Amino acid sequence: MRKIILTLCASLLGMISSHAAYPEKPIRIVVAFAPASSTDIVARLLSEPLSASMGQPVIVENKPGAGGNIATTGVMNAPADGYTLLFHSVAYAVNPSLFKNAGYDGVSDLQPVALAAFTPNLLYVHPDVKATNLAELLALARNGKMAYASSGNGTTTHLGAELLFKGLAKVDITHVPFQPAAATNAVVSGQVPIASTSMPPAVPFVKTGKVRPIAVTSLKRSPALPDVPTVAELGYKNFEANTWFAVFAPKQTPPAVLEMLNQKITAALNQKSVKDRFDTLSLEATQMDRPTAARYIESEVQKWGKLVKDMNLQVE
Repeated sequence: MRKIILTLCASLLGMISSHAAYPEKPIRIVVAFAPASSTDIVARLLSEPLSASMGQPVIVENKPGAGGNIATTGVMNAPADGYTLLFHSVAYAVNPSLFKNAGYDGVSDLQPVALAAFTPNLLYVHPDVKATNLAELLALARNGKMAYASSGNGTTTHLGAELLFKGLAKVDITHVPFQPAAATNAVVSGQVPIASTSMPPAVPFVKTGKVRPIAVTSLKRSPALPDVPTVAELGYKNFEANTWFAVFAPKQTPPAVLEMLNQKITAALNQKSVKDRFDTLSLEATQMDRPTAARYIESEVQKWGKLVKDMNLQVE
């Protein structure tokens, strides 16, 4: 019996030691969308200060596809040791109800590590579009067939635009899903006249005049574009469709590792260089512990799931 107890104690000490030593090797953050997407931009802004504080390289790897589901299921099935993490957007909460088979449950299959940031979505047009405000844009759309680009099926840039155009304004504007950064480029090039994306990829083109902003989807105006009205100001009271970004880990990842990651990510978000860069892109850093982040994400799964059901939307 004494030998068994000693063996168990040794095993326990070994486990504690291995967890205490974390991290002992590079950490991989798998981004659910393509390079230059808002999700990618936020992940890379955090990777440098996170690498410095963790004492190990933090490697950002893009695995776009299926609205983020490829990256999500890949991380879900990765070893639960804290060395493979998922960086996703609000689409993480939408996809289980939007896709016929997303491959994961938004509440039970991964562990939220930290909610990193929020940003409004932005509705904008190519400069050749003869509309300077939302009313003029909707009038144009009623008089002729138009299309809008979004950051992909299941994103709030897609669902929010569907709700605004078809649900509230009763205007049929064709949805064209793109990879996030490609949606902005499609409007800049004139391939599509309208876009609904999160703000980070679009703001630089707004400031250089390559796209014309129409409205933001937050309840308050964005400090990055203070002259651009909100959709709520323009006659659609309480309209809100924002994008958030979060870090997830495989379900069985040790709580001590998750807690360390949450604290390190929070510290990175508090660095002045990160805050300054967030401000220029209209990103708002969050300060949530893990239980609060988990409750928020669960509420988002329910909220967007209801909207998807009410609008009868589904992606194969």
